[in-house]
Amino acid sequence: MPLFFTTPPLRRRSVLCGLGALLAAAAWPEAQAAPAGQPADENPAKSAWPAARATPQARQLVRWIEGTGDNQGLPFAVVDKLAARIHIFSAQALWLGTAPVLLGAARGDHSVPGIGQRPLAQIRPEERTTPAGRFVTEPGRNLRGEDIVWIDYDAAVSLHRVRSVSAAERRRQRLASPGVQDKRISYGCINAPEVFYDQWIAPLFGRSSGVAYVLPDTESLASIFVAASAYP
Repeated sequence: MPLFFTTPPLRRRSVLCGLGALLAAAAWPEAQAAPAGQPADENPAKSAWPAARATPQARQLVRWIEGTGDNQGLPFAVVDKLAARIHIFSAQALWLGTAPVLLGAARGDHSVPGIGQRPLAQIRPEERTTPAGRFVTEPGRNLRGEDIVWIDYDAAVSLHRVRSVSAAERRRQRLASPGVQDKRISYGCINAPEVFYDQWIAPLFGRSSGVAYVLPDTESLASIFVAASAYP
């Protein structure tokens, strides 16, 4: 039986991100964060974002968000699929932290129509994509009471702590691996290290709405983010 997520309690979708118990992840070697101990919106370390380590797509998108205020006063996350990394920013566009993430096993920037209503057994390998685009997130919980962040509710794609279908997937080891391809394992959901999720994602996106910008991995930036692609 697939596990269902609810947001609010009467809404249901099948999980495309994997079943099983939550894995208690340690702090991952790749994870970085701005100085701790300060309120997110008062962190002065805006220039500390390791932009040099980000892909050109991610750098251009962040410049556009900062310059236009496209996040509309909400905290935002930039999911860079080409690098398999997530960058978290405050509502004031201050960088807070960066960490590796697990993504859909298949490359592709769109979800198959109706996939959120299908059981896992009917999801073909080539359909296990993480969709690209701009998404207004909303907090949710699964039926076990675990908190998640909805990225695309209709497609059943969420951002959550790392979890595994089976030990053979080795998701904890994949997160720690420097290889990007190693991080393509989920049914489409975005898996973040538990410590990083608890420090930055849950407080910012687990209590109210935010914005998630998911960069493409097969299409061009212009095809997904038209305005951002023309920004200097």
